[in-house]
Amino acid sequence: MATDSWDPDRYHRFREQRNVPFRDLLTLVESRPGGRLLDLGCGTGELTSEAIDSTEVSRALGLDSSTAMLSTARRLADERGEDRLDLVLGDLADLGGAEISGNWDIIIANASLQWVPDHARVLADWRSRLRAGGQLAVQVPANPDHPSHLAITEVLHSEPFFSLLNGAPPPDPLLSVLSPERYAELLWHLGADEQMVRLEVYGMEMPDVSAVADWTGGTALNRVRAVLDDEQFSEFDSRYRSLLAEELLDAAPYFYGFKRILMWARFD
Repeated sequence: MATDSWDPDRYHRFREQRNVPFRDLLTLVESRPGGRLLDLGCGTGELTSEAIDSTEVSRALGLDSSTAMLSTARRLADERGEDRLDLVLGDLADLGGAEISGNWDIIIANASLQWVPDHARVLADWRSRLRAGGQLAVQVPANPDHPSHLAITEVLHSEPFFSLLNGAPPPDPLLSVLSPERYAELLWHLGADEQMVRLEVYGMEMPDVSAVADWTGGTALNRVRAVLDDEQFSEFDSRYRSLLAEELLDAAPYFYGFKRILMWARFD
């Protein structure tokens, strides 16, 4: 079984489409010259460097749970001569375990919060790590009701996969994502002096339905890769693609309306 199912090259196949929501999120963040930025779920680090430049902070720490993504991040940082960024392996739901200390001016979590449960608790922990005037900026996918995700769950609950996984397939992490209004309520209860929460649909024209499976292959399917061996995953992937083609009428091209929640708050 795979211990680290993340693959930087596979994830970057749709690099530009994945970067757009982050850049939209970054436009909400106020600059903090000389400040400190914490990027939770930094991946390969390129977007962390963009955030450093945009916010004018002097130091940043990027945390990720994938050794493969961090290895690429370290290599790219060295190639750029990026000396403002430190990188650490850790769990964004347990920053104490990752020994993340100190107060931060900006905390960013781009397409990472959905991978952990109990968002109310996690957001409270992140808020507690902000100094006065600190900002929290988070972006999460919000499309668990799309066939691209529903088909994953359906195949996982079919044989032989259901039995292979002892009747306990890994659930879709997007089921932990809350409504936009609930996030707004949580930020208010956490003491946000100013906030913005919005649901945005990012429409992507895919050449065909198979490209949708390639998209989920870089993210949503990682939970499946983590629990199946290569041969089992190959069979799963074939079944998933067939079901997805059936559900989406094998359209070519296909318009993929991808919902995301963007939220920002400042705590004075």
